[in-house]
Amino acid sequence: MARPTMEDVAARAGVSRALVSLVMRNSPKVSEHRRRAVLDAAKDLGYQPHILARSLASRTSSIVGVMVSDLRNAFFADVVEGMDAAAQTRGLELILNTGRRTAARERAALESLLSFRPGGVILLSPVLPAAAIREAAQQAPLVLVSRTSTVAEVDTVNDDGEIGVGLAVDHLVSLGHRRIVHLDGGGAFTSAPRRKGYRAAMRRHGLEPMVVPSEHTDAAGLAAVRKLLNLFSSENFPTALVCGNDFNAVGAMSALEEAGLRVPEDVSVVGYDNTSLAALRHVALTTIDQPRIQMGRLAIEALAERLHDGRTTPARRRVEPSLVVRSTTTAPR
Repeated sequence: MARPTMEDVAARAGVSRALVSLVMRNSPKVSEHRRRAVLDAAKDLGYQPHILARSLASRTSSIVGVMVSDLRNAFFADVVEGMDAAAQTRGLELILNTGRRTAARERAALESLLSFRPGGVILLSPVLPAAAIREAAQQAPLVLVSRTSTVAEVDTVNDDGEIGVGLAVDHLVSLGHRRIVHLDGGGAFTSAPRRKGYRAAMRRHGLEPMVVPSEHTDAAGLAAVRKLLNLFSSENFPTALVCGNDFNAVGAMSALEEAGLRVPEDVSVVGYDNTSLAALRHVALTTIDQPRIQMGRLAIEALAERLHDGRTTPARRRVEPSLVVRSTTTAPR
């Protein structure tokens, strides 16, 4: 059977096509009686409005393109959940794809989203060069989550990584740790403020910082700890690790267990993000919480302010991290 059209709905409801269009756009100009007639006819026929065609016809788009840098990371799933809830209240529709944390793939993913002529685009922790982001912002309003920008057409939503890692170091020092190593997030744009926060916190406590290059993956956490095992003897091995994110921490714990070291009795471990992975009972990871749902909501609100409220100045939203203590930290032996 052919897909039902707006004309079919109009004929079934006994109204004009223009009135059906008003109902589908949720216009307040339609009486409740006629709105109900149109919606009932649409339901009977199985009609679904063509969002892209509607956007092209009205020259305004309710479509929001969302690029997620890493589908495996539960952090992004939580951010998208917050975005989805906020988008529904603003009458926006999300389209998602992924760039798989490479600039080339992200560029292709961004071009794909822009081909839908969206009302705006949200990029979650992109690794794209700044020039590509600036160019995209000329085509549609842009929001970056977990990345900063100085471009006036780009809004940003971030947590305070310096404060977050500082909370982790303060917690470990309060337990009595002195040999605390940071496994960083490599080239991720969130890594620099977290490294800075780690070094500042260590020096504030009169301790010598040590940063081991890593990445935001479990494999990188595994490799970083194996490197540490080759650098230190069992007598002077670090008593605590502050990891770039929860995935990295899980990989680090796997390598420690592989080497016969117990968490937290021999080595305490702190992650970052407070994903659902960290909360699993058999992981029970002490971590730094980013309010991920809130970050997603703020990203949609920033975009809606540009689309619906006429804001033209850049929005720089920042949320506060907090410490979540679970079972992977304790006093050193």
